[in-house]
Parts: sequence; C-alpha cells; structure tokens
Amino acid sequence: MRSIRMRVLVTGVAAVAIGIYAEIGFSGDHNVAKNEPVSVATAKGLKWLVSVQGKDGGWGQDGGETSYVRQGERLESRGNDVANTAVAAEALLYSGTTATSGEYREPLRRAIDFILKHVEQSPADGLAITDQQGTQIQRKLGPFIDTFLTSKLLAELDGNMGDAQANARVRESLQKCVAKIEKNQLKDGSWNISGGWAPILGTSLASQGLYMAKAKGVAVRQLAMDKVDAYTAASAEPKASVTRDRVVATGTAGMASAITVDGTAGVSLYGKAQQLEQLSRTDGDRKKNAKQIEEIRGQLSDQRFVAGFGSIGGEEFFSYLNISDSLRRTGGAEWTKWNGDMQAKLLKLQNEDGTWAGHHCITGRVAVTSAAILLLSAGRAPAIQITSLKK
Repeated sequence: MRSIRMRVLVTGVAAVAIGIYAEIGFSGDHNVAKNEPVSVATAKGLKWLVSVQGKDGGWGQDGGETSYVRQGERLESRGNDVANTAVAAEALLYSGTTATSGEYREPLRRAIDFILKHVEQSPADGLAITDQQGTQIQRKLGPFIDTFLTSKLLAELDGNMGDAQANARVRESLQKCVAKIEKNQLKDGSWNISGGWAPILGTSLASQGLYMAKAKGVAVRQLAMDKVDAYTAASAEPKASVTRDRVVATGTAGMASAITVDGTAGVSLYGKAQQLEQLSRTDGDRKKNAKQIEEIRGQLSDQRFVAGFGSIGGEEFFSYLNISDSLRRTGGAEWTKWNGDMQAKLLKLQNEDGTWAGHHCITGRVAVTSAAILLLSAGRAPAIQITSLKK
C-alpha cells in the first residue's frame, strides 16, 4: 500500500514538473527559463546584434550598416572589422547557437566566413590578419587585437563546423594565427604591444587562444606557453615592484614598441583580471599559484578596484569576463556572488534597444553589447564542446 502511495506521489510531482516546463519553456541547451530576466536581456542584445550585421557578414564599431550609426557619436572608424566581428560571433556562440544549429546559425556562419577570408588573405609574416587600421577596438586593446580575438574564436570553433571541409578551413586559419602569435611574442612573454590603452587584454586573449588551440590538438610551442606563464606569475607577485616607466621592446616585424611594463594603462583591474584567469586554468595551476590567486580574489570586495577606470567601458567588460572565467572553474559562494552582482549590474546598464555602450574608451555598441552577452552567459555551458579534441 505504501509503495502504491509513493508511486502516486512521484507521478504527481512529475506531472507538475512537466507542466511547469511546458508553461515557461527553456532556451536551447542552457536549461534556463526564457522569461527569466537574464534570458530576456540576452535575447534583446542578440536580436540587436543580428539586426545590424553587415551584408558582408561583419560588424564595425557601432553596427554593420551606416544607417545604424548613432547620430552625434564620433566614431573612430567606419566599416566592418575582424575584431568586432569576432567578439560578436563569440556572443552568438556562447548563447546557444552553433555553426550547425540554433536560431542564429546563418548569421554566425556569415561572420565566420568574413573572418576566415581576412585570415586567408593575410601574409604569413607579421602579426596582423587585416590591413584595416585605426579601429576603436585596436586603439584601445592594441593594433593586433583582431588576431588575438580570432585565435580564441577559431579554437572554439575547431572541430565543431559540421563537415570535414569547413573544419579543415577553420583548422588551417587557426594554425596560421597560432604561428603569428608565437613568432611575435615579446621577450618578457607578453604581447603588450604599443598602440593601445590596455594591451594587457590583448596578451590575455592571445594566451587564451594558444591554450585553447593546444587543447584541440594544434601544435603550440611549449616555450611560448611557459614564457607567458612566467610573465603572469611574476607580475602577480604581491611583493613585486611594478615600475610605471615606459620601456622599448621589439614587436612585430622589428617595430620599436613603447609599452608599459604591466600593460594596464594604470588601471589595476585589467592586469589583475588577466593574471587571475591565467593563474587558475587547471587544478595544478590553482595549487601552484594559490597565494597569488588569493591575493587577487581578495581585491574583488573592493568596489574601487572592481570599478576599474571608474566608469564602465569595454575594457572593464573584458576584464570582468576574465574574472568570471576564473571564479566559475571552482564555483562556490564566491562565484555565485560575483555572477549575481555582474548580472544585476548589466541588467541596469542595458539600453532600451537591447544594447550596451561603454562610457569611456571602447564605447562602440557592438563590442560592448557582445561582451555583456558573454558575461550574462558566463554561468551557462556553451552549446559547443570547447575542450573537445574531436575533429
């Protein structure tokens, strides 16, 4: 009799659960309610991004077509570029779309094609994958941010394109980007090449691209990985004295590059966020670098530190992404609080049209909206297998 009552109870609970599931619906593979505020904000941002994609598949500072340019906004560049397109593609990718499925499959594939054409047409030598110069995102994150963002995106797409020919095309371009990044690493192990407000974010993305490419089976020189590890560990030492003097280093094609030693333009958040992400990638890294990690995490309770430059610009958004990546790996109360605080902050900052715009430096709606979407998606597993070795 007891077993019968138990079966009735279980059946009733299951029926209620099914009813709730059917009523609210769920978004893709993320298992998150569609009417939940974060999902609503993400959907609005994605809808805007896709609506302003250019006919060539790319995005520029404020959209893909001139009709969407904000009146009165002094754009530092016009036309579509690789870096903005890469970060927009990342936003699509982490929000449930893949190259083979999802609501925005076609926009994503067009973006990928736009990027691959630039990589394929670029010379083998040098760090650049585009001849377009002076874009806002380059002026702030360094002249080769296009290459760094692309390497990360292609590493994530590698093996996930749906057919052998498309996978081979992505792999070939990824290998080309990896070779460029390896050849042009600075002696100190970074890629803090001059021309940007916060080139340390370029170093962060270059390192992530190499790390992900290696996880996919691409040949990556261990020396390059070791050098950036050493650079990051040394710069994260609590007792290290970091000078603000400017030094001259040799960059791409022998170019003399004036860079700050820590590459953060005087903003501690940018450099510390890069350090935290890199120092905490694996269990081994977290054990080895526990002291430095704890030191950086301790600063997250300081609102002045988290504020970065003092107002929200694209650099803050990219730095927050590095912190989210690190905290998510270990989970727990620290991650839950950080992620909740970020979501609350972003929901308040979203514009009526679904966009986010930076208040300084990187102000363009494409990069900032894409980074905001990535932050809102930080606690949700991507639809693709990021660390898969499948081909």
